[in-house]
Amino acid sequence: MIIENKIVEYIKRYVSLTDEEAEQFSNAFREVKIRKRQFIVQPNFTVKQRHFVLKGAFRAYVVGDEGQDHTIAFAIEDWWITDYNSYILQKPATMFVIALEDSTILEITYEKEQELKLANHKFETFFRIRAERTAAFMQQRIISNLTQTAEERFEGFVEKYPSIVQRIPQYALASYLGMTTEFLSRIRNKRTTKKS
Repeated sequence: MIIENKIVEYIKRYVSLTDEEAEQFSNAFREVKIRKRQFIVQPNFTVKQRHFVLKGAFRAYVVGDEGQDHTIAFAIEDWWITDYNSYILQKPATMFVIALEDSTILEITYEKEQELKLANHKFETFFRIRAERTAAFMQQRIISNLTQTAEERFEGFVEKYPSIVQRIPQYALASYLGMTTEFLSRIRNKRTTKKS
């Protein structure tokens, strides 16, 4: 089955599995189709699943007291997304996660994930590696927000994720990079002028 292959291919980048283990791992997931603009996480509800994107794009964001939203993360094919604070600690979510395109995801429940980790140390190793990489990425992001100019942050994002830039709304990218949409437009125009 194609779906099983996708998630099995993914975990095998980090740990080796027997056919039996691969089947056990993929059986813990459920395929779900999500419509564009549909929420898969909303504040005040405890998150029961983490999501692996098979097809599509998502945006995770919070809304501040002043009503302005702040993009926390994006996810496209082969990426994971959820409100990790809510999922890991099993407490109410503080963010929204919305589909930016019609999408297909694989979801695993918190309970199923715990069962996998108890059943096999390879599964536990895989989830630990994912957690470590997420923590390293978030630290890197905080450092770049504190030490780089807006232009440097934009250039870094474009260089690292060229395919995402075309797929996400400009307001969402501006919010992720910590700038206004107008300022992002100016940076983009300046960049286009330099190239021509």
